[in-house]
Amino acid sequence: MNFPLYIAKRYLFSKSSNNTINIITIIATIGVIIGTLALFIVLSGFSGLRTFSIGFLNTADPDIKITSVKGKSFLFTPEIQENIISQINIASFTKVIEERAFFEFNKKTHIAYIKGVDTNYTKVNSIDSTVYVGTWLDQKIPNGAIVGNGISNVLSVGVFDFLEPLKIYVPKPGKGYATNPTDAFSQIETQPIGVFSLTEEVDKKYTFISLELAQILLNYKPKQVSAIELKVENIKARDETIVALKNNLGSEFNIETREQLNAVFYKMLNTENLASYLIFTLILIIALFNVIGAIIMMILDKKDNLKTLYSLGATIKDIKRVFILQGFLLSLFGLIIGLSIGVILVLLQKKYALFMITQHLAYPVELKLYNVISVVFTILVLGYLAALIASSRISKKLVE
Repeated sequence: MNFPLYIAKRYLFSKSSNNTINIITIIATIGVIIGTLALFIVLSGFSGLRTFSIGFLNTADPDIKITSVKGKSFLFTPEIQENIISQINIASFTKVIEERAFFEFNKKTHIAYIKGVDTNYTKVNSIDSTVYVGTWLDQKIPNGAIVGNGISNVLSVGVFDFLEPLKIYVPKPGKGYATNPTDAFSQIETQPIGVFSLTEEVDKKYTFISLELAQILLNYKPKQVSAIELKVENIKARDETIVALKNNLGSEFNIETREQLNAVFYKMLNTENLASYLIFTLILIIALFNVIGAIIMMILDKKDNLKTLYSLGATIKDIKRVFILQGFLLSLFGLIIGLSIGVILVLLQKKYALFMITQHLAYPVELKLYNVISVVFTILVLGYLAALIASSRISKKLVE
């Protein structure tokens, strides 16, 4: 057996004659265990929140969105349709119109966005699954509107309230307020038939109406739209699909992925995850000072043994390696226990929902190999550095 490793294991697992050193070693081990557990739980929690949040984006936003580089709208020509249909990776597409509008209901007002959608919209985005009161758009109700929960609360909008319509206004292009202000706006009256709830931001931002009704409100031509939203068959081949679309459609169109549409949100998630990792790594560094203290105390306690080893032919380098390995093994021991407890807690949370955000919503966690590797790498590197710092106390003068 490797000589330094054998001695390190003996020093680590055998009790010292000095009870204070035993207590310090136990405290150092507990510190590594708790630090490992905390870091793993935090990383798993942020992974769960990331998955949970991205789930909302997958519901509200398409895999690919095509918009015009110039202007708010463009004509959906047969050539554009043929270019989209010819892509084998595209599962479905939908035409949409999006515009900022002024809403009025029962003398209450609010500014938000209308989103005119066609019958294919629910094949691209599953926003219809978030309707918790009423129903999704129905061709039998051409003036129907699906209102966000936030807008519903602001305007006190109910469902199927036939006594009071939801009025939507948008400015007419090129019109002013010199004569009659009401003539400067286009107006439609809609019937709220459903209320959806996704996120606070989306709930206060959107009201869905039919594409035809949006075209009437904005005085658009029958083929005039704001964007085309696409759902792909294979998300891994999405980049190739985008390249093909750009080559076919030309530079007049802007093609963005879901991640590009929500770039700020993804950047925020990554920043929060990194900040949490750095904060808990700092806590780990503080905890590993206990490891340094425990090894230094062990060096002083085994001073006579070190002199004997040196007299028997062990070099200073070999003696340093003994305590480097001891610190590394202590960190490894704490890592295994802390990580095991962390994995068990994450699995229990996923299965039994031990910790709740609300009465019906469990705190989301994800067990990912990336998080395990991050924790293992962090603990072992910091543990090795702590042992290296402590072992630097050993010198020829000490053992002689």
